[in-house]
Amino acid sequence: MTPKIPAHSAGRHLILYDAVCGLCDRLVRFVLPRDRREVFHFASLQSDWGRSLVRQFGRDPDRLDTFFVVSDYRSASPALLCQARAALFVAKALGGPWRALTALGILPDGLLNPVYDGIARHRYRLFGRRESCFLPPAEYQRRFVDR
Repeated sequence: MTPKIPAHSAGRHLILYDAVCGLCDRLVRFVLPRDRREVFHFASLQSDWGRSLVRQFGRDPDRLDTFFVVSDYRSASPALLCQARAALFVAKALGGPWRALTALGILPDGLLNPVYDGIARHRYRLFGRRESCFLPPAEYQRRFVDR
């Protein structure tokens, strides 16, 4: 299933997120206004397309304990980033003060991902669980490719 992506839409990278997770909801709401170059599109992990894409990269679409970034997702050679590497990729792409977080990228995944996993394990308790997914304001709707 291929999403309908407007030809004028700039998004190069795709953020796949858990649509009922309060932390993921906050992440999406955080990125949207700060992504002034509109390099990110968004799709929920629960959508048919999101599930299919995760499967294409050999991941289990029923595991919702991480978010993914598919870099260059419309190209012939997209790459899947997950956990801490996905978060650092987003910080770098946003630029500005968020770019400073990429200094953590010198740390190995063996140190970064356990911290990520700890937060992910308790995310519903810490940040809540949504009964319905985020409905983006009109000015952002075209960036959600699974709608």
